[in-house]
This record gives sequence, C-alpha cells and structure tokens, in this order.
Amino acid sequence: MDLRHLDDAPSEDERDAVDRCLQGQAEPAPRHLLLPCLHALQGRVGWVSRGGLGYLCRRLELAPAEVFGVASFYALFALSERPREVLHVCDDLACGMRGAPALTQALGADSERKTWFRSPCLGLCEQAPAVLRTRAGASPEEHSFGHVTAEGVLALPAGSTPHPRLPQYGEEGLRLLRRVGRVDPSSLDDYRAHGGFQALRRALEVGPDAVLREVSEAGLVGRGGAAFPTGRKWEAVARATRRPHYVVCNADESEPGTFKDRVVLEEDPFALVEAMTLAGFATGSHKGWVYVRAEYPRGAERVHQAIAACRARGLLGEDILGRGLTFDIEVRRGAGAYICGEETALFNSLEGFRGEPRSKPPFPVESGLFGCPTVINNVETLVNVPDIILHGARWWRSVGTQGSPGTRLFCLSGAVQAPGLYEHPFGVTLRAVIDRAGGVKNGGGVQAVLLGGAAGTFVGPDELDLPLTFEDTRKAGATLGSGVVLVVDTATPLAPLLRRIAAFFRDESCGQCVPCRVGTVRQEELLHRLCEGRPLDSREAELERLGALGQVLRDASICGLGQTASSAIESAVRKLKVL
Repeated sequence: MDLRHLDDAPSEDERDAVDRCLQGQAEPAPRHLLLPCLHALQGRVGWVSRGGLGYLCRRLELAPAEVFGVASFYALFALSERPREVLHVCDDLACGMRGAPALTQALGADSERKTWFRSPCLGLCEQAPAVLRTRAGASPEEHSFGHVTAEGVLALPAGSTPHPRLPQYGEEGLRLLRRVGRVDPSSLDDYRAHGGFQALRRALEVGPDAVLREVSEAGLVGRGGAAFPTGRKWEAVARATRRPHYVVCNADESEPGTFKDRVVLEEDPFALVEAMTLAGFATGSHKGWVYVRAEYPRGAERVHQAIAACRARGLLGEDILGRGLTFDIEVRRGAGAYICGEETALFNSLEGFRGEPRSKPPFPVESGLFGCPTVINNVETLVNVPDIILHGARWWRSVGTQGSPGTRLFCLSGAVQAPGLYEHPFGVTLRAVIDRAGGVKNGGGVQAVLLGGAAGTFVGPDELDLPLTFEDTRKAGATLGSGVVLVVDTATPLAPLLRRIAAFFRDESCGQCVPCRVGTVRQEELLHRLCEGRPLDSREAELERLGALGQVLRDASICGLGQTASSAIESAVRKLKVL
C-alpha cells in the first residue's frame, strides 16, 4: 500500500486562499466547507497542489486520503500543475452537431502544455458550440461563451458573451419565463414591481398548512425527470418530528441538452429565492442550500447577488417581513460531476464527501442533508410554486392536461432553426414544439429526436404527433426527463451520437457499484465493435448482448445513472435500427 503524507509546504497564496474561505469558522472547520476550500485553492493558483491539499487537511483535521479522495472525484479539480488560464471546450451532443470538432481542431493537439480540455455538456446547448474559460488569481474569473467560432476561439473577449433573447420574448401566456428579458435580474425593486414576493406575503397570511394544501392540489410534480409529487414530498418533511429540516435546490443541471435551470438562475434569480423561502415556510425549515453546477458561473453569481439583496431588505434571515419567519439560503458550487444531480449524491457532496449516491430507503424526507428531513427540488419545480400560492391550484391547473397540469420548459437544440428555451402547456405535440423553433434548419428532415437528454430516449419521425405529457410519453416508451428536445436531421449520422452517449456514461459513472462501473465500459466497447463492423461473433448476437447488458444496468445499478445509461442507445437500436 502506497501511503504518503502531504507535508509539502503550501505557498502564501494557497494558505491565504484557505484562510479566507474558513474565516470566522471554529477550529477545526466543519467538513462541509471542504468543497468551497478546494474551489478557493484552484481559483487562486489554477490547481490543487500537495502543499495546498496538506494545509487544508490540517485546517479541517481530515486525513489526507479522505481529502484527496474528494478532490480526485471531481473533473474540474486539477491535481497536477497546469496554466492559470484554461479552456473547457464542450464536445457533447448539441455542440458536437454544431461546430465543436472545428473548435478542437483549431486549438490543436496541445500535447506539451495543456491549456484546453474536452468537456461534457456546459449547459449552453442553444448557443452551441460553447466553451468555459477559467483564470486563476487573487480575483479568479470564470466565463462561458456561446456561438464560438474556430477563428475566434483563441481571441475570446474579457467577459462572457451576452446571451441571446428568448425566442418567445413578449409572447402571451408565459408563466415561468414571463419576466425573462423584461426584469433586471440584479434588481430586487424591479422584481417586486413585477409581482415579486406577493406570493410570500400571501403565504404568511394563510399559513403553512394552506400552502401545503395548494401545492398538493395543484398536482405539481418534479421537473427533473423523476416526476415525484411535490406536495407529498413537502408534507412528509413538514410532518417529520426530527429537527432541523432543510430545503435544497438541485441546480446541478448536468444532463446533456439541458439548460432551462441555467436561464432561470441567470435571468430570474429572485423567483428562486422567493420559492425556496415558501418551501422553508411550509416545511418548517430555517436553512436552504442552492447547489449550482460549477459550469454555471453567471448563474451562481446572480443567485448570490439576489440572496444578498433579499437579506439586506429583510426578505431573508430572521423575522422576515416582520412576521417571525426565519429562513436563509447558502449557495454551494459543484465541481464537475454529473452524478451529483442525483439527490443523495448531492447531499454527500454538500457535506464534503465524494458525490456517491446513497442506498434508499431511507429517503431524503426522512434522512437527507446531514441526516435530517430534507426537501429537494430542482429550479423549474420550485419556481412554479409562487404562482400556485398567489393564484391558487385551480388557476394553475387551467392549462395542461388532467394528468400533467401546468406548463413545461423545453430545451430545443440540435438541428433546429431557432434553438432556445421554450415554455408550452403540457399536451403540446412534439411537432408543434419543433415548428415553434422554426423547424429543421436548412429545410432538412427529422431523422430522430432525443427526448430527455442522454438518459432519455430517441423517438422517430413517425412519432412527431406525440403529445408531450407524462402519461403519453410513458405509453410511447419515452420520457420527458429534464425537458430536452434535441433534433437530429437526416444529414447527421446517429451512430457517433450513440457512441458519445456511451462515452459520457462511462466517464460519469461514480464507480461505486459494479453493474454501472463495469457495465458502462462494456456498453461503450460493444458499440464501438458494432459501429466499426467487427462483432465478436455476429451482429445479431451483439445486439442481444447489448439488450441483456441494458437489463442488468437497469436492474442492478444503485442509482438512476446506471439505470438509464442504456435507455437512449437501446431506443435508437429498437426504433431507428441504427446499428
């Protein structure tokens, strides 16, 4: 066994970065500050050195093996020296279809001094191709750029490129997106002038039981893929006798093709603050956490600003609006791990551990963050709540269908004329959603549509009249997942997309359970053999093996990553006869 002490001396910059992060904390500092400290180290010098890691171990009184195990778990932490400025170039599904190969070719091999890295989805799919630039220093910078060209990738501007206006800007009937582009996301006064915090005032008048009742009667379900009833989750936490209770917003939106939560974080952050405060009031929670994926620097910054503004105006903290309500929110950033979108892996990450899923039961409503009853919802789910409280469940259910009430955010990307975020009532057909995005670019035809992202399913051109509801997609053997609608035209080969999906799950498996750790590797190997025309025995036998492997992944994996790792691939083989 190779045991080594981390006794290298930290630099003054590294020592200062950790000390600033832990300023005001007791000794030893709580373990849940491990992730922010690792970010502080890398943000200051560009990587996490042995000296910096050792100093952090001493400040937190944690064993080096534990801290190294956490730091090495996340893709965005560098444990070997690299330049202070690096580029992360997305080569995932949407970017791969719209110019990422040209970007990587323009950047060259870069074999001696690594200044750029291939990256999974950066959540800028409507602006593909995209890159994320990080610069270490006393004031670290992180900026994302969309619509990057091969000619311009080496001459990016100082700050992030401005994001384009929503395709539906000014359209009547919008609910979740009605303020985007109209309200200054940095102005609390502007948010309040457009109805902000009226729902919280209403909630304080009617009480927590009435809030729980409205959320339950509305039939709101989770918008992250699992579609669990939100009211049932909130009620379970509210009734739990163990204290304290917590509210967690899952903003670790890492599903390839998904960017809806990013838009809300960046353009309507006060809505999330109000929604989380409503959740805290209804469930008896005094503390909330927003876990934002590291690839969303602008989103994290704007939520930070919104929280600070609300706290300064008595809308967060103690005695909110003079009504005795105590609730506050803290932002925590991930570090590049798709698996942390799974709720229990997210809890582990927040607590300062490797982001590995826990076995369930117990469920988060019983034992979640720090072992306490916890409500966890994603951004889109939460920002529905203020409208439900302000206007009532009946009004909220006035659009959509009986089984799928309300509206849904759809992330249109790929081969459409106008990629972007769209809001439609449940029940709209897939064809109508694609037509609203301008149809297929260059007048091409639809070869396939990936619904729900890499963990979703492909549907064929004969299924474009499918109503987009939970019940109709379930009947069709598909899923809405996280709202991804990635259109593949007839000019784009499907096999490379399947190989990219397989590589994605192989990379992102946390490795905790054997079926997923080994199965995702075997799946990728099998796809390579089929795509290259070199099956082990026969094509038919390989396809049978692919199906059996997918069944094992679904049946034996500990969490949703392994359970859905073969879904899109198997649907393409079954419906579209790709291989």
